[in-house]
Amino acid sequence: MKALVYHGMRDVRVDTVEDPKLEDARDAIIRVTSTAICGSDLHIYNGSIPQPRPMVLGHEFMGIVEEVGKGVGNKLKVGDRVVVPFPIACGTCYFCNHQLPGHCENSNPDHYGPEGGLLTEKGGALFGYTDLYGGYNGGQAEYVRVPYADFGPRVIPDSLTDEQALFLTDIFPTGYSGIDWGEVKGGEMVAIFGAGPVGIMAAKSAWLRGAARVVVVDTLPYRLDKARDSTYSETILWEDASSTVEQIRAMSGGRGADVCVDCVGFEPDRDLLDRAKAVINLEKGSPKVLEACMSAVRRGGIVSVLGVYASPFDNFPIHQFFDKGITIRGGQAPAQKHIDKLLQYVIEGKVVLDDIITHRLPLSEAAHGYDIFRNKKEDCVKVVLKP
Repeated sequence: MKALVYHGMRDVRVDTVEDPKLEDARDAIIRVTSTAICGSDLHIYNGSIPQPRPMVLGHEFMGIVEEVGKGVGNKLKVGDRVVVPFPIACGTCYFCNHQLPGHCENSNPDHYGPEGGLLTEKGGALFGYTDLYGGYNGGQAEYVRVPYADFGPRVIPDSLTDEQALFLTDIFPTGYSGIDWGEVKGGEMVAIFGAGPVGIMAAKSAWLRGAARVVVVDTLPYRLDKARDSTYSETILWEDASSTVEQIRAMSGGRGADVCVDCVGFEPDRDLLDRAKAVINLEKGSPKVLEACMSAVRRGGIVSVLGVYASPFDNFPIHQFFDKGITIRGGQAPAQKHIDKLLQYVIEGKVVLDDIITHRLPLSEAAHGYDIFRNKKEDCVKVVLKP
């Protein structure tokens, strides 16, 4: 089959690789009909999260069930059209039973552990997301093996197109998780840092949960235009942290937002000073967006962290966390926890997901898709690939 394979930093190619096979009774083989490039894929592409051997990338995919193992039972059948949540989770361990599939105890046996370290003792497995997270080939391919297929995949009705349903794999549940962690119940001001796909989905989710005011922050005008057009939110163009924080406070009577959501993570846009600081401190990337969220949130407010942070940082403002009484929540989104409810929102027309797509490419042009997405060419917001 054809698949997009990571070979090294900024070196991805569509190669011919072996077709996947059933390896366990609970496996299924999916013929991929749509897949997408995620901002998290760029952390591997950039070399920020190490991957020493070639691997098929991609954790946002859906398709048709081609084969099922004997242990899947009647949960799936050949011919079903399914969307697959990005965490690989067994459905039976302590964490799965507590609706924390990203911490599954069984899907990542070689690197799992309680510590949450840099290069070992990680959480549960993810599709196409390095050996540290299970070493499973991903879905930017013609076919993919799906472990624990009786727990993860959801059947999609014929009334929905692929593009209407595809983002139930990751970015919609992830954006929704940030708002859920923020305990948005109605009437809140929510500030979302990052107008990429996850940030836009967080804004859509904030409205679903009854927010009174949603503000989206980004460094690029074209991404703010997309956020404004697809979520009807207010926008702030980031010039620096202090001016952004001041604008958010001015919008909220000087208090700050009730909830701030970091949808950027450790690889924000950085100037030379930011990069020099990281080198001096032996740090990977920068926590400046998280720090801005902690300044912009009101006292007693909540900061949700959806952007990836892959290493420690010195001078973390724990004093601010303490003095303001901030609650911070984050991590891999529990996609399986929310997916059924979110699918129903899509079916009922309460939310539209496919309006963020700016590029549709054949799988054969996946390397070009990575280039324009990473370098923000052609006003790229979201790339969907068709095998």
